[in-house]
Parts: sequence; structure tokens; C-alpha cells
Amino acid sequence: MYKLRMQSTNGVQENIGKIQSLFPDCVTETIDERTGELVRKVDFEKLQQNLSAVIISGREERYQFTWPDKKKAILLSNSPVNAALRPCREESVDFDNTQNLYIEGDNLDVLKCLKETYLHKVKMIYIDPPYNTGNDFVYEDDFAESSAEYLANSGQFDEQGNRLVANTESNGRFHTDWLNMIYPRLKVARDLLTDDGVIFISIDDNEIENLRKVCDEIFGESNFVAQLIWERAYSPKNDARFISNSHDYVLMFAKDINQFVIGRLERTAEANSRYSNPDNDPRGDWKPSDMSVKTYNVESDYPITTPSGRVVEPPAGRCWRLSKNAFFERLRDNRIWFGPDGNSVPCIKRFLSELKFDGMAPTSILFYKDVGHSQEGAKEVVALFGDKGVFDGPKPVRLLQRLITLANLKDDSIVLDFFSGSATTAHALLKTNAEKEKHCKFILVQLPEEVSETKKDQGYKTICEIGKERIRRAGKKIKEESPLTTQGLDTGFRVLKLDSSNMEDIYYTPKDISQANLFSLVDNVKPDRTAEDLLFQVMLELGATLDSKIATEVVSGKTIYNVADGYIVACFDKDVTDEVVTTIAKMHPLYAVLCDTSMATDSTATNFEQLFKTYSPDTVTKIL
Repeated sequence: MYKLRMQSTNGVQENIGKIQSLFPDCVTETIDERTGELVRKVDFEKLQQNLSAVIISGREERYQFTWPDKKKAILLSNSPVNAALRPCREESVDFDNTQNLYIEGDNLDVLKCLKETYLHKVKMIYIDPPYNTGNDFVYEDDFAESSAEYLANSGQFDEQGNRLVANTESNGRFHTDWLNMIYPRLKVARDLLTDDGVIFISIDDNEIENLRKVCDEIFGESNFVAQLIWERAYSPKNDARFISNSHDYVLMFAKDINQFVIGRLERTAEANSRYSNPDNDPRGDWKPSDMSVKTYNVESDYPITTPSGRVVEPPAGRCWRLSKNAFFERLRDNRIWFGPDGNSVPCIKRFLSELKFDGMAPTSILFYKDVGHSQEGAKEVVALFGDKGVFDGPKPVRLLQRLITLANLKDDSIVLDFFSGSATTAHALLKTNAEKEKHCKFILVQLPEEVSETKKDQGYKTICEIGKERIRRAGKKIKEESPLTTQGLDTGFRVLKLDSSNMEDIYYTPKDISQANLFSLVDNVKPDRTAEDLLFQVMLELGATLDSKIATEVVSGKTIYNVADGYIVACFDKDVTDEVVTTIAKMHPLYAVLCDTSMATDSTATNFEQLFKTYSPDTVTKIL
């Protein structure tokens, strides 16, 4: 029987494991001075010896992008957290059946909680982080400061000590603080992407250069796809000091550029109108394509005689796209056009019916006529809530739908947004699912920031309350608009809230508990936590996604949870008898989980392993 870890993975130890697989002699074991436990550490002297041909050390000049506290940001991304995601049924919609998730809490800790179970499972990430305009709030993750220092600073902070503070332009660390906020979140998020996954990040001019460098480092320069320009305003601001800024950016990186396949846009009537059939070709509409290219090839440099008798040479410094033989093959097949009078420079006929792809290639400019503008996003929220000003600056649904198209989602892909704000991402995905008959799922993460007094007067205390209500209303509206085709559309969501671990400190550091306090901590689970709280933390550790189906049954007055049809079977009640253990074993689960203090008698504890050997020898048994 094995004890569950009940905390997020340790990124440092994971990286050491990767080094060990490449250089086994460079990893050794030593005693951790803090915990007294045996841990793996890298022997950096040996590692340098293995890399002596390329190692850079000391003050040698090199290309790099750095800022104050960058090392701490990297450390923060790798450090584990003792945190739990507690389910909240009363704020959820269709809790037992939905596959969508809405998670409240600091997104860095949430990402760490999700990392092990959702590793390589998220097809698309979209985030709209604080733009660092001098007024926006940024997360400050200085875990080394004392509680007194936290209290001395204005702003909100949660139980994990993550503050929300204004990053003003007068701050000497204006860019540094923003970079220290975004870096660890992107570093953890990358691990969640599938190998063919993609991330989109909305940003403006203030941090686009720094964000591009951060993404080059985290995702790799070779995985850069595009720096999309979104036309967010449809009219100029006449009070602009210099230039009326009418655009923002959406930075796009693939997890692996060689595996990512971009989604193509549906052909529009306007695009198809460019095709015609002036010569009544039986193959249908076509459009002319330039036959010359810049890349010179002597085999493609030859004169062409038009039907009118005029001799045409390639333009200066260019040659024909086709070799001489290929040209005459196309000419015989009526695929060359010399104009209506037979005297024009030859063009290649491109037939609409022969397009290789279903759809059009996307462009780097996102025009508001195609994807909406800022005011459209605001109007969409007003239309749902029936009042003004419930959320500032929401992105339009059409913009997110365009990005969803570019991400090329599969039927059941997961889309993650960990700065979810007003929940536009969820709204857009529900709308896309309804239109394309897909079953893609969303995971939204948002810190429960308090809203302004005006918005509180409208009945909402936090951004999370606004986001959840928007999903409820958007889902209802989508179903009302298309009742016949949306009967199976999943518009629900499970709400989970980030909290400290369900386990008492003794669970993690038994050596730090004094003998005097030992007897008051016999139960290592915090007294305010429910069995369902424990179940969801166990699910994450054992690899069951948080949308897994959960069935329950009661045996001898004890509740047995069955997750994902036997993947995990657990019971967290006290005084568990042989009958309950036998029932669990006969369900043949992959994992069976009980509390360390659950057994009714010493006899039951003794019989536990034997009962599983008898009825389900392949089950892995775990205890809390």
C-alpha cells in the first residue's frame, strides 16, 4: 500500500530526471538540509565536463534575454504547491454530467495543480493577460516575503500569498514585475499543450517585444507561427496625442511547429466571386495566376508566342513559373490564358473546383469586419446581462472563434484560458460547438478579484461571479436560438475553487510535529474538508481528469466513490469494515484509496491487503 503525495509535482526533480536520462553520472544523491530526506541533485562539475565543448561560463558574452529576479521566476515555475481544487456543486451547472471546468484561484497555483493530470492534453490555450499599461493589476508572487510585508502592501491577496497590485509606470520595476508574473505561468502552461497544440496571447504595444522574447525562450523561436494584428477599433480617437492606436496583437506559438496543422478559413462568397469563367471552360470557374517568379532558373527562361503572334519574354530579373515542357503540357490542356484577345502575357488558370484545401489560408491581419472590435465585445456582454458596464473591455466572440478555427481543434479537444475574465473563451467555444457539431471542452481559470462598487451594486462581487453568470446566460441563449440542433450541447461547467491542501501539516512534514501535538493530529485531514474535496485532490494525483464521471453507492452506511468507471474507487469515511473493503475490491478498480485512519478495527487493517490479493490482485492500493 502506497501513500499519496497530495501536492503538485516538483518541477526541479522532473528536470533532474531528464538530465539523469541523458547523463546518468551527473546525478547524485544527498541529504536535503531542510527536510532531512534523501534527494537527487545535479553534480554541475561533472555536467560541465560532459558539455565542455559548448559550455558558456563566467562573463563570456552571449545572446540572452534577462531581467532582475528571472532566476526566481524560473524557480517559482518549478516549485510544488500544497494546494487543492475544491468542488462547488451549488455554483456549478449540470455538475454530474458536464465536461467543462471553471476554476477560481491564482492561475499559477492552479496550473501547477493541473500539470500532472493534464500534461500534453490541452490543444489550445488562449490568454488575455494584464497589458501593463500602468493601471492594470499584475500578480505578485514573492513567496519569500513575510505576512507582515504582505499586509503592508495595498491590494488583494489570497491564502497562498499571491497579491494583486497595481503596476504603475512610476514603478522602477515596471517591466520586471510584469515579466516575473507572466514567465512562470507560460512555462508551466507549455507542458499542458499537446504536441500539435497552440497558444494565443493577446497583448498591446507595451509588452509585445518582451512577450515575444519570453515566448521565444519558453516555446522556441522555431515554433513561432505569427504575430497577428487585431483591428480592435473601427474609428480613430481624435484626442490622441500622436497616433490613434487602433490595433492590438495576438501572439501565436505552436508547441511543435512540425506537428501543428493550422485550421483554414471557410471560403466566403466574396472570395469565390473572384473566380469566373470567361472562356466557358467545362471545368467551371477559375482565376488567372501570375506565371512569373523571382527565383531564376535557366530552364524556365524562354520566349512564349501568344495566339496573336506576339513574342513574350519573362519580366526583367524573373523567369517563368513552369519549365518549357510543363508550359506546353498546360497549354494543350487549356490551362493557360492569354486574355480575351489572345495578346496578353500568359497566366495559369486556377480552378475553384481543384483547390487543394477546404478553405482559405488565414492572414496575419484580423480585420474587425471579420472578427469584431472592442465595442462589439462590450455590446455582446450588455445583450446578455441587460445592463451596461458589467465588465470592462471583453474581447468579441468572433475574435475567439477565429482563433479557435486557426487552432484546428479536434472533436473533443480541450481549450484552456487561465486569464478568463468575462469568459468570452467559453462563450465562443460553446457557439463553435453548436455551429460545428463538436464536443470541445473548456477549462477557465480566474482569480476572484473584487469588482468596483458600481458593479457590486449590480449584484456581482467578483469577476468570477460575472464570468460564471455569462456562461450560464450564453449557454441558455445558444440553446434557445437553435433548439433542434443543440439538444446534446454541453453548456454546463463544474466549479472548483483553489484552496490550501486538504491535508494537515503533519501529512507532509511529520518530523516537524512535536510529540505534544501528535495526539491532537491523529486525523491528517483538515476538519473542514469533505469527502468530495479529498476525492478531487486524489483524482488529480492519480491522473483522473476533473471532468470524470463520478458514481456513488452506499455500503454499510459508508459512501463509495467510483471515478471514471473503475479508474479510482475510494472511500473516505471512518470505521470502514471488511464488507466495505471487500465491495471495493470486487469492483476491480485500477486504484483503490482509503484514509489512513479509516479502518474500523485492527483486524480490518490487517485483512486489507489480503482482501485485495484475493479479489483484485492488480489493483494499486493507496492511503491518505
